[in-house]
Amino acid sequence: MRAEGGRAADAVVQALAARIASGDLAAGAPLPPERDLIGTFGVSRTVVREAVARLASRGLVESRPRFRPVVRRAGPEAAFAAAGDVVASLLREEGGVRNLYEMRVMLEAALVRHAALHARKGDLQALDAALGANEAAVEDAPRFYATDVAFHAVLYRVPANPILPALHGAITGWLGAPWAAMPRSPERNRLNARRHRDIRDAVRERDPDAAEAALRAHLQAAWEWVRPTLEGAG
Repeated sequence: MRAEGGRAADAVVQALAARIASGDLAAGAPLPPERDLIGTFGVSRTVVREAVARLASRGLVESRPRFRPVVRRAGPEAAFAAAGDVVASLLREEGGVRNLYEMRVMLEAALVRHAALHARKGDLQALDAALGANEAAVEDAPRFYATDVAFHAVLYRVPANPILPALHGAITGWLGAPWAAMPRSPERNRLNARRHRDIRDAVRERDPDAAEAALRAHLQAAWEWVRPTLEGAG
């Protein structure tokens, strides 16, 4: 029954996503009433609610208790969220996690070079603050992971391109499940924090070659540390 319900929800999601993409369901407009969706698609209330939950997880609608879900303005977050199922499938393939991680390395290498050349005063202050929070969290594994993500997020904001922070959020989410298996310790956290400081220092010194080298060394070491755990994840 679950498989059948899942396939039925897939069909509802695809149909409604297509109407949202075409503008037939405009941003800010509510979805049709639940009873209408049940009649239109010939499915149960449970299937409709599952479909709406999936649309919300993709950023295509905003769902609030006691209110009809509202279509969200299309943006990069919604686009990357919509690709989530496809990416999840790719990550299950042999080498899938490694491929995504290598893409991240290539992207961040370019971003850190850009930051070294073009970071503004506010960007440098944000990088300092993110580093400080990361160094203060070395004894707290969950908080260290969150501040690690926040440190790298600063690099995605420097170019002031709204697609890049959305992409960072997507990559973090896509790698989140396999990365949850990452072995952590205060000693390892301290090493990562020192590598973050190397990156920050090179950016502050306006040295793009040193910044890229520090970032690549950091991410390569991180991959080697987690690779044995992730070998079965892609």
